[in-house]
Amino acid sequence: MLSWSPLANFFWDLQCKIYFLLVGISSALKLTVPSHTIHGIEGQPLHLSVDYSFNATASEIQIIWLFERSQSNPKYLLGSVNQRVVPDLEYQHKFTLIPPNASLRINPLHLSDEGNYIVKVNVRGNGTIAASQKIQVAVDVPVTKPAVHTEPSSGVVEYVGNITLKCTVDRGTRVAYQWMKNGKRLHAGPNYTFSSNNATLLIVPVVKEDIGNYSCLASNPVSAMESEIISPTIYYGPYGLRVKSDKGLNIGAVFTVDVGEVVLFDCSADSNPPNTYSWIQRDDNTTQVIKYGPHLEVVSDKVAQKTMEYMCCAFNNVTGKRDETHFTVVVTSVAMAFLFLWKRYQPHKVIQQKLQSRAEADYRKAQAFSGHESALDDFGIYEFITFPDLTSGSRVSSQSVPGPDFVAGQDMLSTVYEVIQHIPEQPEQDHQQCI
Repeated sequence: MLSWSPLANFFWDLQCKIYFLLVGISSALKLTVPSHTIHGIEGQPLHLSVDYSFNATASEIQIIWLFERSQSNPKYLLGSVNQRVVPDLEYQHKFTLIPPNASLRINPLHLSDEGNYIVKVNVRGNGTIAASQKIQVAVDVPVTKPAVHTEPSSGVVEYVGNITLKCTVDRGTRVAYQWMKNGKRLHAGPNYTFSSNNATLLIVPVVKEDIGNYSCLASNPVSAMESEIISPTIYYGPYGLRVKSDKGLNIGAVFTVDVGEVVLFDCSADSNPPNTYSWIQRDDNTTQVIKYGPHLEVVSDKVAQKTMEYMCCAFNNVTGKRDETHFTVVVTSVAMAFLFLWKRYQPHKVIQQKLQSRAEADYRKAQAFSGHESALDDFGIYEFITFPDLTSGSRVSSQSVPGPDFVAGQDMLSTVYEVIQHIPEQPEQDHQQCI
């Protein structure tokens, strides 16, 4: 077991008493400074707030400010004794002590003033107590309004080209970049890639959904500025080609119009730049372009036949893509309504029951028009309800019970089968292409 001599015990007790005395005295002086980094603006004044307090009677209070940069020795800036300031002559016009506390004012602030500022307070009373703290100061230059440059500037075709957006500022320190799309922050995704500092946005590949208003937000600890909105040009389409009419009854790809009606058809598709449109009419297995443009006017009392097959073609001359849609116009003196029956409801059973209740000659007539041994496949698509002409009196459905004056005959059944006969056929492989 280790033994201590009386002299060693004496010195040990003395050292402990001195240590605890110093700790007790130092704890009586409290020095309060900002705990985080202070960011100043170049050319502007900066105030470093310092407060101190102590529990002893003081006859003399000394305040000292030092400045140090990384890997350099501290440099004296100024000091005071009982509020009498003793500045360093080199910095006397730049640094000011603000009594009664130990706060320091720097004016003006330069980039070279970035570093650590050390404040030390000595209080002399029955003894001397001291405390010191360090404040880290960063000096920033405000960012200027950023500019966004697009490459290429002439626009790109979706799925073919890429877009690069670059954000630059003329001035600013510690600049952080954030990209915005339609006012919301843009994050990395399958086709969005950012450079290491976020100053460059790469969109690969470009798709229609990338169309929008882009901007760049540049910021640092003392400022933030947003660029002007830029909308890159993206070429796409045609998409969603469809034909609409201002009159008549439209079921699927069949338009039914009355004799004497002038019907205006409109062909449209989503595309950039706008599509060019052409209208093609099919007649006796031959096709011909009858009009260019998005609109087609058909005068039903001047047609040579009761059904007409048309095709609208849309072509984008930048993307090189085209689309087409086929439709049939049926001109009749009878207003017709079509009830679409989906296969999942087994409409062929309904049609079969209706056919079995009719005369065999009528059933055979349906076969002749359909071209099949059994017409159930044709009847599995539509069930037709026919009404007499408006001039013939009240409307009677083919599903209604016939009245006493009704004569079951050729007219109603032939109307039904006639429309079935003119259901649009599947386009042949060698039909005329869009122009």
